[in-house]
Amino acid sequence: MRGEVYERIICYLKQNGASFRVVHHGPTRTSAESAEARGEELRVGGKAILMKVDDGFKLFVLSAARSIDSSKIKAFFRVKRLRFASPDELLELTGLVPGSVPPFGSPILDLELYADVSIGLNERIAFNAGSLTDSVIMEAEDYLRLADPVIFDFSREAREK
Repeated sequence: MRGEVYERIICYLKQNGASFRVVHHGPTRTSAESAEARGEELRVGGKAILMKVDDGFKLFVLSAARSIDSSKIKAFFRVKRLRFASPDELLELTGLVPGSVPPFGSPILDLELYADVSIGLNERIAFNAGSLTDSVIMEAEDYLRLADPVIFDFSREAREK
C-alpha cells in the first residue's frame, strides 16, 4: 500500500525535474532482496539507517554493499555514544518500518541527513520509497542535488555473512 511518504517523494522528485523510475515489487526485508526485485546490483541500493548520535537522531545513507563504521561517525561528530534506532523509535520518528525508510531528510523526513561517499561512486541510486514494496531508481547526481546531504566517509566493506 502506498503511503504519504511515497507520495511526498514522487511529488518532490517531479517538482524538481528529477528523472526516475518506480518499481513495484513484493515485500523485501533485506538489501539483497531489494536489489534482486529491482534488477539492480547491490551496490546501487541506498540503505537509510536511523542512528542516535549522542542525544539526537540522524539519518545515514550508504551503499547497500557497505556497512556502517561506527568509529568514523563517532570521530566526525566527536561523540562517544552512538547506536542504531530501535524499530519503535524508527516508527515514532518516521512512521515507517525497518527497510522502508527512504534516503531523504527534509522535506520528506524531518531528520538531518548524511550520505557516505559510496553513494557518489555509482551512476544510480535505488531505494525503498516509504514502503517495502515500492522502490525508486534515479541518477545519483540528481539524488545528491535534491537530498542535499552532508557527505563524508562513514562506511567500510561489508563482512560476508
